[in-house]
Amino acid sequence: MRNDYLQAALAVIDDPTILVNVVSRRVKQLKRGHRALVESLEKLSAEDTALREVAERKITYVLATAEEIAAHR
Repeated sequence: MRNDYLQAALAVIDDPTILVNVVSRRVKQLKRGHRALVESLEKLSAEDTALREVAERKITYVLATAEEIAAHR
């Protein structure tokens, strides 16, 4: 994982716990065959691709409300 991509993604999503969850979910999608939302001249790992997508604001997240959490229990 490249540190420059990590720092750029942390500038967008400043909570490391949320960033880990967003990136890990996106990595799973990429490994299943979903297309990357960013282009690169070099071959990037799925983790670096996901970090770049966050840094370039190609993917976002929405936190669940208390009501949504209670509805899933």
